[in-house]
Amino acid sequence: MKIKPTLLYVDDDKALARLVERGLTRHGFCVEYAPDGEAGLARIALGGIDVIALDQYMPGLDGLETLGRIQAIPGAPPVVFVTASQDSKIAVTALKAGAADYLVKDTLGEFVPLLHVAAEAAIRQALIQKARDEAEAEVRASRDRYAALAAEREMLLREVNHRIGNSLQIIASLLHLQANSSPEEDIKAALTNAMGRVAAVAQVHRRLYTSHDLKSVLLNQYLEALLEDLRRSAEGNRMSRLDLKAQPIEIDPDRAVAIGIIVNELVMNSVKYAYPDGPGPIHVELVTNGDDVVLSIADDGVGLNAKADPRSTGMGQRIVSAMAQKLDAQAERDPTHAGTRIVLRFRRGMPDVTDPLSATAA
Repeated sequence: MKIKPTLLYVDDDKALARLVERGLTRHGFCVEYAPDGEAGLARIALGGIDVIALDQYMPGLDGLETLGRIQAIPGAPPVVFVTASQDSKIAVTALKAGAADYLVKDTLGEFVPLLHVAAEAAIRQALIQKARDEAEAEVRASRDRYAALAAEREMLLREVNHRIGNSLQIIASLLHLQANSSPEEDIKAALTNAMGRVAAVAQVHRRLYTSHDLKSVLLNQYLEALLEDLRRSAEGNRMSRLDLKAQPIEIDPDRAVAIGIIVNELVMNSVKYAYPDGPGPIHVELVTNGDDVVLSIADDGVGLNAKADPRSTGMGQRIVSAMAQKLDAQAERDPTHAGTRIVLRFRRGMPDVTDPLSATAA
């Protein structure tokens, strides 16, 4: 470990250099001497110099020219500019060029104590600056590592969502095939309903895989894709028109799943029961109202005049209630609508509620 700091004194005045050496040696410095700028630069290139005292007027390179060359060296030692000139322009120029300090010397060496103080301060400042630079470099490196990890995490999340979406789509396709091959209408309907629920979840994962933001789902695009799945479902041939009016609202994936399942259940309920004499239109609307989001599913069918279907298990209603609870909302029937219109109003932000999924198992 280096104990004594080394000062390189660059000056063509050898006698003054000896005074500097004697004075600074008493203060614990090792002093080396270079008679001109070129010699000083050659010594600096060898390393081991902690601070430089540099005269202005020398043969060959003057002090300012030498200072410019020193500042171009990576990790160069700090420079205390020392000259007999009283010209303040030189001092200002030297400091602007990177000198740590500026001293006016005299021929008797009375400036040596000031040089000692200036040299120690320059070394101390250089150490502080080095520590700061190293800390900033570490912060930048940490930031780069974090950015790389975040990018890798995002890529992995996209891949996970892609795989989950594909797997769920395979399950939905298998349910679709099974429903088509079943001769029993009750079994066919149950499988079709299950297929729609699985497809609603799968669509969220497909949206996340293709989205710019893995933390949110754009509901208008999500619902359009979901309704397209329903149009192609086993019950799709009974829909004369399935209309969507949805604003581009971003929402978190968990609540997007709840919205999708609600839409699936209520649309399929309208398909089954709203138009006993033939297909009719079904309207899905999603709009904002202040800080709230309003979701409605409506048909122009038989409405309250419909008789209860004895095959109904009530599972769809329980699922809608559970998903509405997840949204911190209530599914309410619009009494002014001629057919059936179910409306849910919920906050756009994330509600602080517990997971209600266990309610469906009761």
